Amino acid sequence: MLRKNRWIIYSLGLLMLVFSSASSAADKPNILVIWGDDIGQFNVSAYNMGMMGYKTPNIDSIAKEGAVFTDWYGQQSCTAGRAAFITGQSPMRTGLTKVGLPGSPEGMKKEDPTIAGLLKPLGYMTGQFGKNHLGDLDEMLPTNHGFDEFFGNLYHLNAEQEPEHPDYPKDPEFKKKFGPRGVIHSFADGRIEDTGPLTIKRMETVDEEVTVRAMDFMDRAVKADKPFFVWWNSTRMHIWTHLKPESEGKTGLGVYADGMVEHDGHVGQLLDKLKELGIEDNTIVMYSTDNGAEVFSWPDGGTTMFRNEKATQWEGGFRVPTAIRWPGVIEPGTVNNEIGAHEDMLSTLLAAAGEPDIKEELLKGKRVGGMNY
Repeated sequence: MLRKNRWIIYSLGLLMLVFSSASSAADKPNILVIWGDDIGQFNVSAYNMGMMGYKTPNIDSIAKEGAVFTDWYGQQSCTAGRAAFITGQSPMRTGLTKVGLPGSPEGMKKEDPTIAGLLKPLGYMTGQFGKNHLGDLDEMLPTNHGFDEFFGNLYHLNAEQEPEHPDYPKDPEFKKKFGPRGVIHSFADGRIEDTGPLTIKRMETVDEEVTVRAMDFMDRAVKADKPFFVWWNSTRMHIWTHLKPESEGKTGLGVYADGMVEHDGHVGQLLDKLKELGIEDNTIVMYSTDNGAEVFSWPDGGTTMFRNEKATQWEGGFRVPTAIRWPGVIEPGTVNNEIGAHEDMLSTLLAAAGEPDIKEELLKGKRVGGMNY
């Protein structure tokens, strides 16, 4: 972990000095973090070189124009991987290894700082779009943990579709108490809108909804002359995959390959938006995912060259694809074989934004946004 941190800090060092002394929020880099769900390294063609019969050119472009990491570690589950990234802490420390049934007390706690919360005092607009999976009570929503705006779902797809199962309890009180919340649109000022359930039909296009919202947020940030931190989380490729008719049969290789091609298209839309806004050269882009591939559900599941899969303690559960692009800072075509992990990104992104000593400051005690950490 330390070796990887040294590599990134060394690679980004000169520009970090510039950002540390920058007086205007407009001088800071935008940050776009793009995540898939349950996607293993061997399901991205930057790693498999097209061996799986399909390609992911938009994801690959991030690696070609920046760095691809061969030994990057997420966690072994959705919640743990997301928590490790956004808090910069081990899930064993935060308790965010799993979340329980809808309404359970397990989830984000106010005591844990987040990348978003630490970037806001530096002038950043912060938005999270797509799957969250860090607790479903109002106090656990991203907009209570540093984000200005959130639009997305709170659970994995197979949990969202449970109310449509024929054997789901018909008692409306059961659904009210134990059923999943819908797709939430919330704001830091306390407004919360439930836009409706994530039904099987809506699953076909929910990532499109999320992409449109994320691009609109980037539009607004640029118009406001503010840097942004956007964390975009797709529902692809978590089970079960429900594709719109236009995406079915794209590859001739089945639902997983078709879903990956669709997912890559959404990544392309986000990258094209940066070009359209003229901010591509001043935006850090990261592509990754929460955990390793889920294999047992194949053909609606991924493939891995590592031992075992998601939800296990082996490499297949933890190793994730990761590519990071920062024009003018990270040399295109870099292949990094050092160990890296999601926990590294809080301190790294804060350093890029002008706070190189955030770890030490938090350890000493730091007041941010009215909260003492």
